Amino acid sequence: MVRAVVLEAAHPQVGAALIDNSTFVAHPWRRLRNTFESLRRMFGDDEQVRLREAARLNRLHSRIAGTDPQGRPYAATDPAVRAWVVATLFESAVTMCRVSGQPLEQHVMEGLYAEFRAYLAVMEGGPGHLPPTLAEFWPWYDRVVAEELENTEAMRIILYRLFDHLPAPALLSGVPTLWAAGRAVAGPLIGAITVASLPEPFRRRAGLPETPGAQTLMQGAYLAAGLARFLPEGLLRADAIADLLALSPGGDDPRAKAVTALHDRIKRAGALIRLVTPLSPVPGPASRTAAERGAEEFFRDVLDQTGDGYVTWPDLAAMARELSTRLDLDEPEETRLYDAYAAWWRELRAALDTDGDGRVSAGEYAAAAPSLAGPALIRVAEVLFDATDKDGNGHIDADEYRGLFRTAFRRDTGPSAVPGASAASGPSGVPGAGRAGTVLDRADFVRDFLSFMSGRLRSTAYDPLLAQA
Repeated sequence: MVRAVVLEAAHPQVGAALIDNSTFVAHPWRRLRNTFESLRRMFGDDEQVRLREAARLNRLHSRIAGTDPQGRPYAATDPAVRAWVVATLFESAVTMCRVSGQPLEQHVMEGLYAEFRAYLAVMEGGPGHLPPTLAEFWPWYDRVVAEELENTEAMRIILYRLFDHLPAPALLSGVPTLWAAGRAVAGPLIGAITVASLPEPFRRRAGLPETPGAQTLMQGAYLAAGLARFLPEGLLRADAIADLLALSPGGDDPRAKAVTALHDRIKRAGALIRLVTPLSPVPGPASRTAAERGAEEFFRDVLDQTGDGYVTWPDLAAMARELSTRLDLDEPEETRLYDAYAAWWRELRAALDTDGDGRVSAGEYAAAAPSLAGPALIRVAEVLFDATDKDGNGHIDADEYRGLFRTAFRRDTGPSAVPGASAASGPSGVPGAGRAGTVLDRADFVRDFLSFMSGRLRSTAYDPLLAQA
């Protein structure tokens, strides 16, 4: 996957789109899970699911367009760009099998290529821009590599910066020291292995450095990965691993209990180490309660979805995209949500962009944070409420609430996790269950959403949805 993404990002149109619109820097694990879920739908057996997902992707891509720093236009709906993205997935799969000691036979490779062409055909509503046969694919692929790929900023971030600052997945969020140590070792290795696996003409033209012994390291890594074929079938499914990494201690997934127990043991070991080798106390800022959040932290974790240090329209569009994905919205609900976020962005620019550069900095936000909770943000909350309230009865019941929060992240949405709900519980133990089974009315939902989006308080529900890496 890393190799395929690097080759995608080396295409100037894809690289520019990633820099301007993607959340892969600030929220890489969420981006990975969404990618796997989309691929699972597109390669599944249900034709209606495939068509629905293709329509969703087409709507998503239609909103991604602009110009790169050289003034060249880009558009995520460009058929040639889409063909290249699919080509990198196919070619990387073939390459990984080859260098791991289990090359694909010709008829298997042709069948795989036909599947990827069918994937593109569903997206394009036709054959797309991939060559019709495998024999024609390889010269086309070599030509794109030799003539069109560039040493883009997005590619350099993935190779040399992403792993240096990669946040811990939810599974390892409680062991920052262990994660930092592992990342410091694994990051440079992954970068070196990925560079060594790229096509040699592109490495030479892009001026990518060759680490001594990288080719041997790459071969060894892929051969080791190839040993996975001897493990029980399904044990190392990529989507299952992504789901496992997303587990959080305290969640309601059965596997989360084992995660919680592991976290507790690691924390006890860490406490013992600190007792044996105490560190000198270092003065720090005044502590906040667990529910409070600083303005800079909220800006970094929630508002700056693209991770470029500023809030612009793509950051708010990313929020709308994430919420639309979690609720599996169709038209026109998805457009209503995007329009509400667009109105909020216009309101934010008018209130916070004091220097007129078309973006909001962390300093500008911190100086006028209360301005966030204006009429446009209330409209966002109302549109989100209507989308979550599937039966339109004016209340979000337990099942609808879980549709937004638990389904996506398998987190606990029991009584203690439901924000704003009445303290009274019915027989089911869900707040408000004695009142026609409802959990939140419109006013409750809007109030809690505004409280979170204004950066005042943390939220058990919204933090995983918009702040989790």
